[in-house]
Amino acid sequence: MEKQSLTLCVLLSTLAASVQTYQLQEATVYWDAAQKSVILKEEVMETDGGAYGYFNDSLLLSGWGVLEICAGYGGISQEDETTFFLAGYLEGYLTAGQMFNHYSNMYPQLIKDQKVLNPLKKFLSKQDQWAKEQVKLRRNSDPLWKHLGLILAQLDGLHAGAAQWAKSKHREPLSAFAVQFLNGVGDLLDLVPALTPRSNFSTGTGTFRMPGMGHCTALIKVLPGFENLLFGHSSWYTYAATMRIYKHWDFRVFDTHTATGKMSFSSYPGFLMSLDDFYLLGSGLLMTQTSIGVFNTSLFSQLSPHSLLAWHRVRLANSMARSGEEWAHVFSRYNSGTYNSQYMVVDLSRVSLGHSIRDGALTVVEQIPGKVMHSDQTPALRRGYWPSYNIPFHVDIYNLTGYDVMWKRYGVDFSYDLCPRAKILRRDQAKVSNLNSLKHIMRYNNYRRDPYSKGHPCKTICCRNDLRPRRPHPGGCYDTKVTDYQMALQLVAEAINGPTTQGGLRPFSWQPFNLTTHRGLPHTYNFPFVTMRPSLRRP
Repeated sequence: MEKQSLTLCVLLSTLAASVQTYQLQEATVYWDAAQKSVILKEEVMETDGGAYGYFNDSLLLSGWGVLEICAGYGGISQEDETTFFLAGYLEGYLTAGQMFNHYSNMYPQLIKDQKVLNPLKKFLSKQDQWAKEQVKLRRNSDPLWKHLGLILAQLDGLHAGAAQWAKSKHREPLSAFAVQFLNGVGDLLDLVPALTPRSNFSTGTGTFRMPGMGHCTALIKVLPGFENLLFGHSSWYTYAATMRIYKHWDFRVFDTHTATGKMSFSSYPGFLMSLDDFYLLGSGLLMTQTSIGVFNTSLFSQLSPHSLLAWHRVRLANSMARSGEEWAHVFSRYNSGTYNSQYMVVDLSRVSLGHSIRDGALTVVEQIPGKVMHSDQTPALRRGYWPSYNIPFHVDIYNLTGYDVMWKRYGVDFSYDLCPRAKILRRDQAKVSNLNSLKHIMRYNNYRRDPYSKGHPCKTICCRNDLRPRRPHPGGCYDTKVTDYQMALQLVAEAINGPTTQGGLRPFSWQPFNLTTHRGLPHTYNFPFVTMRPSLRRP
């Protein structure tokens, strides 16, 4: 009897913890044209609203919050700008608490030297002002600027919705800079060092520097008989960034230059893009990315606020492009040279399972300051796979960023063909035959035994910097998202949040790293994969 009581107590306390860590919020917003204000209705999703949706605050329970928003499908047709503003407002209101926490966690990761703060604020302010001026001047003559106006309206809505939540909680609202900062996190990875006095980050080797950790591993795999296409991505960054929200957006857009208003993607609080990136788009395109380190700091002299940040251009390309080639052309306009990356765009309309993979099925786009290159890499898919691991593929990009110099100085870790992840993926990609084996390779870390890892917990597919014997720190590979051809058509994926535990590695816990700000994050990460699928019906 005593044992049963104890079991019941444990069960009840587990249920209580679950209730505390899981909260579903529903809401609808309307635009009051007469008052030029937003009407918010909580705890209901009304399909005649300007935007409606829900937020599952389930981060501590499953590793992911889930946000889903439908906008523009109400009974009265509304302007696209209103649709985007209301979608942003609803997201800001529903996720404001997480936005505060995420900003608290990310600020000390990116602003380590306060001297950079004023130059950064000035740059972002000038960029924002320039972009808004261009929208006013050119929205009627260039579809790109018209659509950027919609994205900026969504950003304004996000800020306003978060401010409304703060007001209801009697808290100071997030500043405009904080909202810019959150959306620009990827861009700031290049912008902050570029704006920091050189003596603060130079390695003393001329115009070369060592950037931070590379971001992400990606694999696109086609089975030998073209039976399936598999698509996987694992993010690498500080574990302080693990406040995850998986987002499903379905916006009705009247603008004829818009390819889709529907997308599902892995994301974060306050971000109007993925950052990872991992997108399943209603246009039939899939997009993912791994970042490129720029060692040659002289390239950063080309940075200008009179450009579009990477997050702006990703959003524009995702919404406007109907093919990989078109995606590359939209993305390459007004290149900021920040968040330099290799992007992979898969066009599902060019894949016929069991039959053929037509040219244009895979477009690879690489951006550095002053240059964007793209090429059709469909032949690589036909041969079986395309890997991505933070090293440029195009020779011009490789040489301009300084990888050739780094290879000569420091060895094969900087080689496109011979770095550890290239060798591991080349060896093991043939074992990938379904979603489970894709999950396995994308979470792979056998650093103690794998000869290509040489005992280093980050010379592998899913890095664990916290396991380094010397100077361990809470950073590395902290998530994985996977999908296949049929799932992607339905905008369905599976995602896991947290550093890998594959091969018996201990789950990551914040306990040894309490000095790192991690407000609102799980104490320990041992979550399973979660299926992500849009569920809201439009009227």
